[in-house]
Amino acid sequence: MENQVIGPGPYRATKLWNETIRLFRGGMPLRRHWAHFRCYDCSFTGTEAVDYLHNLLRDNHNFGPEVTRYQTLQLLRKFLKAHVIEDVKGRHGTEDFEDNGHLYRFPTLSPLKSFPARPVIKDCSDLPRLIRWDDYEELPQQENFVPVKSAVLTSDLWNKRHSVAIGDVHECKLIRRKEITSKQVDHIWKSMTVAHLQRVLGLKTLDGVLNPAHVNGKHIVHNVFSVNKAGIVVLENKAEDMPYWVVTAMKCLANWPNGNESKQPVYPGFERDVLRTVADYYQRLKEPLLTFHLYEVFVNILSLLPVQEAASEALQVSCLLLPPPNRRRLQLLLRLMARVCQNPQLPPLNDTIATRTLMVQMFSQCVLGSADDMDLDELLATKLVTFMMEHHNTIFQVPAKLRCQVEEHLSHLKRAQIKYAGADTDFSASPAFYKQISRVECEGQRVIGTQTPLQQLLEGLIADKELPAKDKRKRLKQFQKSYPEVYHSRFPTEESKAAVIPEKTPRLKPNLMFFSIKKPFQPFQRSWSFRA
Repeated sequence: MENQVIGPGPYRATKLWNETIRLFRGGMPLRRHWAHFRCYDCSFTGTEAVDYLHNLLRDNHNFGPEVTRYQTLQLLRKFLKAHVIEDVKGRHGTEDFEDNGHLYRFPTLSPLKSFPARPVIKDCSDLPRLIRWDDYEELPQQENFVPVKSAVLTSDLWNKRHSVAIGDVHECKLIRRKEITSKQVDHIWKSMTVAHLQRVLGLKTLDGVLNPAHVNGKHIVHNVFSVNKAGIVVLENKAEDMPYWVVTAMKCLANWPNGNESKQPVYPGFERDVLRTVADYYQRLKEPLLTFHLYEVFVNILSLLPVQEAASEALQVSCLLLPPPNRRRLQLLLRLMARVCQNPQLPPLNDTIATRTLMVQMFSQCVLGSADDMDLDELLATKLVTFMMEHHNTIFQVPAKLRCQVEEHLSHLKRAQIKYAGADTDFSASPAFYKQISRVECEGQRVIGTQTPLQQLLEGLIADKELPAKDKRKRLKQFQKSYPEVYHSRFPTEESKAAVIPEKTPRLKPNLMFFSIKKPFQPFQRSWSFRA
């Protein structure tokens, strides 16, 4: 059967479940078996199913060679409960799958899962909108709308507004925006982080993968800035932190044999009891560390694992969405797992299972899991946790590109605005309330609101008697170049222009014939003068 790689997209876990069932049903060898003096065609034993499915999962790019035989057995038990398979007597759900000679078969009905209905999106606002320069804090809606003050511009104001075009730069001042609140900073980090995650995953939309309503901007800001020198999140509320005895046990294993700070008596098997203490704490958590809401996000990252750089960046962004207590527990756990696997002085923690495999199997379901027990939680968690353990020093760093984008956006919001002195409209004041109008009304107001002040400016420029004629013609020429429509509406013909604008007085060249004086010709006489 074709080994299809399921790419990122909505409900990827459901797609993997259906794909695994398709491969299993299409490739599992079926033959005739005898049991209790009866013949059963198209059947297979429990051991045959475990052998085939184990090899199938290990060779599949979506799962990998980390899958154990025990995990394969657990998956077959889920298949039996979900009626993917049944015993030869038609029983399923109540019976437990056995890795022995018990006979099973495939039912005739399709066992594939249906995709949950996607929520209807009324608009394209699935991503939080960024705060712009002219945005302010949300104001309570009022029934009475305050009329917007029209910007009536005088000739002097026109000179200040269009001083560059005229040639003179007039006095101006800087108007700063209102101080950015912490609520707005949280919103900016949230919107830009979610948008960055969508780009990293290569998705056109996060519909079915992540609901932005489940993302808390305060958590992102806390995870970025409230960290110690080692990059581990520091919690403000100590009641949310891990118990002291758990932290002590983790330090003891991570720094073995020099981590026994409490000077507990060391006995044979002491390190196994310490590990069991840590495992009991994590396995009793109410939900996995990556939370149920972010399950589909991290399942989608599994398709990026072959490209280490892309997978690491996706994990960096996704881990910023975690609640700070979860992020701290996850950081400490992955660091512990990596140190235990790399410590040659630590005695074996299990008689039959290697330390690395034991750590992944023991804590994988504490990290990733869904609310639906029928999914491939254990297999997907094994692959993801293995990658996170190997790259734990990288995945908890804040993406440099994301941090740079947020800082540039915040810097842009803090920039000042130039305003000419004496301007009638105060752009620094709080915005008035507006009401929605139709497109036709909007176009009409746009034309009227743009041309009417310019017409007034043109009339003021024409009526200005203190302005020399030379400067007036120069400014009118600049006005014609900048606003030809307004200018031609005022002067449709040359006659109308000549009636208002004084014509330029032509300069007369002197006629030498009027200044020549007829005198009789006198020969040139050189005079000599001597100085004593």
